Amino acid sequence: MRLENLPKSKETKGIKRVGRGPGSGMGKTSTRGEKGQKARSGASIPAWFQGGQSPLYRRIPKRGFNNKRFETVYATINLSDLNKFFKDGDVVTPEILKERGIIKKPLAGIKVLGTGNLEHKLTIKAHRFSSKAVTKIEEAGGKAEVI
Repeated sequence: MRLENLPKSKETKGIKRVGRGPGSGMGKTSTRGEKGQKARSGASIPAWFQGGQSPLYRRIPKRGFNNKRFETVYATINLSDLNKFFKDGDVVTPEILKERGIIKKPLAGIKVLGTGNLEHKLTIKAHRFSSKAVTKIEEAGGKAEVI
């Protein structure tokens, strides 16, 4: 016997048509059994539901340690924003940015990102710079100084 000589089988199974009378064998309750929550229309109970008792994931105490609360978050600013608010030869510091309302909170420091183009020659003093920002600042003839 070879693979090409095997008898052809039906590849797809027919759909189960329920609720089509007693002769079909799936009439009356339409394969749902009798009564109860799952027999009703629209019944969908999540797998984790435990009949209304306090679920397991809430009964077990929290464990472990998360470092997220000690994370250093920097206030970010793009080069395109600096372009709008400063002119040639200006010195940009976190104090000036806060004073002019460009940033709301200094947080752990200021990080300058390289989005947009810098058209002015600026001296920027910040806590962090992206590598793209440093190259764009130097191309414009400015300086990027880390505080």
